[in-house]
Amino acid sequence: MPLPININELLNGKTVEWERIEFREGWNPERTLRTICAFANDFNNWGGGYIVLGVSEKNGQPTLPPLGLQLSQIDSIQQELNNICRRIIPNYFPIVEPVDFQGKKILILWCPGGSNRPYKAPESLSENSRYFYYIRRYSSTVQPTRDEERELLAMANQIPFDDRVNHNSTVNDFDLSTIKIFLNEIGSDLEKEITKLTINEIARRMNIAEGGNENLIPKNVGLLFFAKDPQNFFPSAKIEIITLTDESGSDYTEKTFTGPLHNQLRSALEYLKNNLIKEKIVKSPQKAESDRFYNYPYDAIEEALCNAVYHRGYDNNSPIEVRIYPSKIDIISFPGPLPPLDKEKLNKLQFDVRKYRNRRIGEFLKELHLTEGRATGIPTIIKSLEKNKSPKPIFETDEARSYFKTTFKIHKIFIKEREEKSTSKADEQDKYESVKSDVLSKIGLTRDKFNELVLRLSQACPKSVPSYAFTLILLLARNEIDIVTIMEALKQKNRTRFRNNFLKPMIESGFIIPTIPDKPQSPKQKYIITNKGKKLLENPK
Repeated sequence: MPLPININELLNGKTVEWERIEFREGWNPERTLRTICAFANDFNNWGGGYIVLGVSEKNGQPTLPPLGLQLSQIDSIQQELNNICRRIIPNYFPIVEPVDFQGKKILILWCPGGSNRPYKAPESLSENSRYFYYIRRYSSTVQPTRDEERELLAMANQIPFDDRVNHNSTVNDFDLSTIKIFLNEIGSDLEKEITKLTINEIARRMNIAEGGNENLIPKNVGLLFFAKDPQNFFPSAKIEIITLTDESGSDYTEKTFTGPLHNQLRSALEYLKNNLIKEKIVKSPQKAESDRFYNYPYDAIEEALCNAVYHRGYDNNSPIEVRIYPSKIDIISFPGPLPPLDKEKLNKLQFDVRKYRNRRIGEFLKELHLTEGRATGIPTIIKSLEKNKSPKPIFETDEARSYFKTTFKIHKIFIKEREEKSTSKADEQDKYESVKSDVLSKIGLTRDKFNELVLRLSQACPKSVPSYAFTLILLLARNEIDIVTIMEALKQKNRTRFRNNFLKPMIESGFIIPTIPDKPQSPKQKYIITNKGKKLLENPK
């Protein structure tokens, strides 16, 4: 039965790091048994690994096209594999799949991290062979040092949260269509077989459930990616994007993304791409090409948010937060990094990561190309910021490692632009303040009453129309009024700009109408308030 992975990408190292793949030209049962044991122990919570038989290697990478195996060899290997794996203590059996690849038959052994570690395997297959623990150190299978063995023993039954079974669920909580879409997207041959299989067979083949057929229990990773409603099991497994209008955070809007983990991540990234990222083209007299800068490079934002989804604790009750301030972005996840990373190393941008909190979530995200290999996220972020000439990122945690925060500061070009807009807005407001004394007597309102009305109408006015102008136009248009008179009252001089930025949005919103609708630029054109505009003036709420 096919594996839930793209075989071509596996053999080309695109979705699984080379350290987690061993290529063997032929069958060596003793060496294979030790490597299976090492992958099962999953000392670094990398998610186990793969052994590929029928493919030779050079410097740890495959030599393609493969040499392949004979069909009789494959049958013999599978039978012997079933016997020798019984010698692992406790018993552990990899998921085995014969595959046709580039015209040859190869055998792939998928060895996920085991649920009953630590595992021991015999040094040889002789009757009285000694048993040892085995772990992976980079791309080699080795016996652990004394300190590593103590650490391995301390990990007994400490299964990462994402790979644990969830006793509050059943396989019926899986959404088959979500699984099918996932397998189709990653290019797994398992997708072609899915209609012939029971949900139990699919879940077991994808290693997203565990137990006997009579009591197969979903794993947390399966529910996070493929449950009909993941938030029923993990209410805080969501991404909140909070946009603040000022640095103090007194006024903000909030958008929350839920659903299967990969879907909410993609939706949040799409939202940020469409609503946050801005480009500015700067022409230089010294060269023909223009420079392009972004307020925040999207690659850096994408990598930081993907890292937050990958490395957060899903047994934690706090969602991932993206806090967008006028001058920076904070991406916060809980809890913080695992040792040896600490506050001091983060400040020095030293990322000597060895262990990972989630060993299965990363696998699915890599298959979907939403994140890259281990320890590649931070270099990608730094490189992207340097290319955009943005300030360096700030990575932060506390002494207790209770949170992890990535901060991006806005590009300096956009700081200047924002300051200019802020000044322009202040000047515009000053202009309207000075207008009041000239026209308040004409509309029959005191200054305080007018200011109160402006405040109450501010939520209803179109975005491009300042609230002072919006209120004044409504009041002036209670009787038919021409554009020149309105512009004089507001001290505006550019007719085209005024028509496009002030009158047109108010007409499109249904607050005023032209008296000669079929001739919008007629010299006799006037404007008058609509019933909608009148009701707004009468009852601003």
